[in-house]
Amino acid sequence: MTDITTTAEQLTDAALARRVAETAGEILMTLRGSDLFRGKALGAAGDAVANAFIMAALREARPDDAILSEEEAADPARLANTRAWIVDPLDGTREYGDGRADWAVHIALSVDGHATAGAVALPAQSHTICTAGCVAPGQTEGRIRMVVSRSRPAAEALKVADALDAELIPMGSAGAKAMAVVRGEADIYLHSGGQYEWDSCAPVAVAQAAGLHVSRIDGSPLVYNTADPWLPDLLICRADLAEPVFAVLRGPA
Repeated sequence: MTDITTTAEQLTDAALARRVAETAGEILMTLRGSDLFRGKALGAAGDAVANAFIMAALREARPDDAILSEEEAADPARLANTRAWIVDPLDGTREYGDGRADWAVHIALSVDGHATAGAVALPAQSHTICTAGCVAPGQTEGRIRMVVSRSRPAAEALKVADALDAELIPMGSAGAKAMAVVRGEADIYLHSGGQYEWDSCAPVAVAQAAGLHVSRIDGSPLVYNTADPWLPDLLICRADLAEPVFAVLRGPA
């Protein structure tokens, strides 16, 4: 943990992202443990409370930076700022409201459109991963493991899984899926069913820092802090699996 005597202004961007993500996660766990809300009401309360804290914390620590949050109206002025924090205060609202563990807090910094620093907190799993000191998982033996949506596995993901004989692991939030790959619990996370910048920026920053492959599913780079925050697909996987995945997506030559 960072020395608590260090002020927010003195923290590196990665350390700030970690501290904000962890604290937001603690707030969310306390809220869930209060038993004052249930189900959808708990999810809505979690979104609101976590967002209020994150916005206040980042504005205090980095007053000159822009912020794009899922829970705030996008400010067009952010487009003129080379530094933009892109956050999802509660990724996996349904899972959080249902009492599950596969939800996350995303805090990331985009510099000139690139995810450069960030943290993904998994509060119900007592784990936070940030871009500082992140290490790539080693190659594992046995079947390839692929995380997919619990409710709507993408057709492209199912196609890849079938071609590579991958074991499917249903999971909730995007952050939880991506961190399963970072932690070596899965090998591929392919999503093509629609996302926004806040769904992927922090996971992508962490995955990149861990040495994993990250891109759009056509192989193009992921670009952030754009006029339209819709960023519908991504691939996070072990570097050695990127080309086999692309080969399946391209189809017969």
